[in-house]
Amino acid sequence: MPIALAQTATWVLCVTVFLLILWRPRNIPEYVWAMAGAILLVLFRLLSPGAAWYAVRAGTDVYLFLAGMMLLAELARQHGVFDWLAAIAMHRAQGSQIRLFTLVYSIGVLVTTLLSNDATAVLLTPAVLAVVRRSRSSPLPYLLACAFIANAASFVLPISNPANLVVFDAHLPPLGRWLAMFGLPSLVSILVTYALLFWHSRTDLRTPMNDGVESSPLSRVGRRAALGVLLASGALLVTSAMGGPIGPATLVASVVAMLFVARDNVRIMTGALRQISWGVLPLVAGLFVIVEALKGAGALAWTATALQAAARWHPAASLTAVAFGIGIASNAINNLPMGLVGSSAVRVAHASAVMHGAVLLGIDLGPNLSVTGSLATILWLIALRREGIQVTGWQFLRVGILVMPPALLLAVLALRFAG
Repeated sequence: MPIALAQTATWVLCVTVFLLILWRPRNIPEYVWAMAGAILLVLFRLLSPGAAWYAVRAGTDVYLFLAGMMLLAELARQHGVFDWLAAIAMHRAQGSQIRLFTLVYSIGVLVTTLLSNDATAVLLTPAVLAVVRRSRSSPLPYLLACAFIANAASFVLPISNPANLVVFDAHLPPLGRWLAMFGLPSLVSILVTYALLFWHSRTDLRTPMNDGVESSPLSRVGRRAALGVLLASGALLVTSAMGGPIGPATLVASVVAMLFVARDNVRIMTGALRQISWGVLPLVAGLFVIVEALKGAGALAWTATALQAAARWHPAASLTAVAFGIGIASNAINNLPMGLVGSSAVRVAHASAVMHGAVLLGIDLGPNLSVTGSLATILWLIALRREGIQVTGWQFLRVGILVMPPALLLAVLALRFAG
């Protein structure tokens, strides 16, 4: 097959797969489309079997990280930790929607930081919705808070977003260097996103609400689950500080936490393992293969050339252009695939550390523009549909246009200052 024709066919097939993943026709799971696309790429000889297998193996660290984080989050969910946090927020709000919004947002920051953005989008959101419904308040401000903070706080720590592992690959900075580079941009991102979301929802938040939710203490198993999550997160921070491998450490920490929570109760272990959305792993593996094909079809060369061109501009303009370019592209094809392309392009272009940081900001914060931007937001939409709530892409985009550009711009400026 001629090279130009092969490249065109690759782009058509991959874009079709991305659209099918986002639209989920006939409610067929996302991982089915991703794996089908990967298989078709090999069958049509658009990607060699060796290259496909290499792409699958390259994601091992991410698979281990996702499996471990999903297990920790599921332990917390099953034993009421998220419900307990949401009920505390409602009780402490004392009838004030403004106070409740601030507390929910703060809890979202905590959960995203320690358990990754997917946990906030998928597990905290239903718990928040349950308590807000009992107050008979409009749930939309709180649901948007969960979705937006899942991305806005996703670079506080290396463990806050699986995309962080993708962008830095085997060169994830140790915790101290990470905080020095991303501590200030994270703070700016969190505060600016909060201020703009609050302003957008100010009318709804000024109305009174029913204050009838009492927070009840966690059960004994629930307390062990909360403690297990905290200990596991602490172990991961130590691993990150020492420059150790995050993926294997996450899986080991989650298994130890499960044994600590379950003690000798096999039902707790099997219950947690059964409820995990294991389809995320083949979804990510399929995306790794699809992106490998796109890299060979020109995506890598184009991105590397753009990074090299931007590096010749004024530093502030260069970092801003890279972050927004990567961020917009993430909304077009999702941030996880774009993270793979961006990571490879950074190595090919020999980009500076601060330029690498701008790529990460685009990957992590850029997806707050639309519902297609990140896996966490897609999972958030699915969680809402299960609760009978529909948030359209246009509704999200109207808020995203208001929130994402200022937050990303100021975070980039903070990155330049910190770098």
